[in-house]
Amino acid sequence: MVIMKQILILTGGSSGIGKAAAQLFAKKGFVVYELSRSGKSYDSIIHIDCDVTDEEQVNTAVAQVVEKEGRVDILLSNAGYGVSGAVEFVDTADAKRQFDVNFFGSLNIVKAVLPVMRNQKQGRIVFTSSVAAVFSIPYQAFYSASKSAINTLALALRNEVAEFGIEVTALMPGDVNTGFTAARDKKSAGEDVYTHMPKAVETMEKDEMGGMTSEYLAGQLFKVATKRNPAPLYTAGFQYKLFLFLDRLLPKRLSNWIVGKLY
Repeated sequence: MVIMKQILILTGGSSGIGKAAAQLFAKKGFVVYELSRSGKSYDSIIHIDCDVTDEEQVNTAVAQVVEKEGRVDILLSNAGYGVSGAVEFVDTADAKRQFDVNFFGSLNIVKAVLPVMRNQKQGRIVFTSSVAAVFSIPYQAFYSASKSAINTLALALRNEVAEFGIEVTALMPGDVNTGFTAARDKKSAGEDVYTHMPKAVETMEKDEMGGMTSEYLAGQLFKVATKRNPAPLYTAGFQYKLFLFLDRLLPKRLSNWIVGKLY
C-alpha cells in the first residue's frame, strides 16, 4: 500500500519559528512548501517567492502547490512582524502595514487554500498568534491588536468550515528568542511625551531574548497541527498558560493594571 505524504504550506518560513517549523515538519516526513519573500529551497524544503500581502502572489503560489501535489493537508500561517511605538505617534500607514502583514496576509493565504480543502473534505489551518492577543502590551498596541484579530478570525472560521472537515486552531506563544526582536520596526516619535516608552520596549525585548527557542515553538506547532480534535486556542510555555488562567480569574481592570506595571 502506498502511503501518501502530507502536504504542508507554511508562510514566513525563511527564519525564526517558521524556519524551525519547516525543518521539523520536513524531518517528520511532510512535503513542505515554504512561502516567503526572502527564503530559498534547501534539503527537502521547497521555497516559493511570495509576499503574503499580495493576494495575486498568494493565489499563484498555492496554485503551484496544488498543480504539483493535488492537495493541501495543513496550512501554517506564520508570517508576521512587529511595530512598536506610542499609539498617538505611530503613523496610520505603519499601523495599517502591521495589519496588512499579520492579519490580511493570513487572510489571503487562508482564502487561497480553503477551496482546495473544501473539495478534498479535509484540512487543518494553524495560525501563529501570540499571548499579546490577550495581554495587550503598552507601546505594542498594533501588534497586539493584529494578533487579537487573528484569534477572532480563527474562532469564527473554525465554525464556518467545520462541516467541510476542516479544523482551525491558533497557537499563542509568549516570549521567543528569534530575529523577530531585531527586526521590530521601532518608532521613537513621542518619546519626549511618553517618557516610559524606551524602558518599556527595552524590557519587552529583554524578555524576548530570554524566551523560548524557535525549535521549542516548532515542536509546539507540530503538536497542534497533528493533534486529533484540536482545541481552538493553545498557549506555548507553562508560565504563559498560568498567566492566561489567572487572566480568566482576575477582573480585567486588575490584569491590565499588572501588565502596565510590568512595562
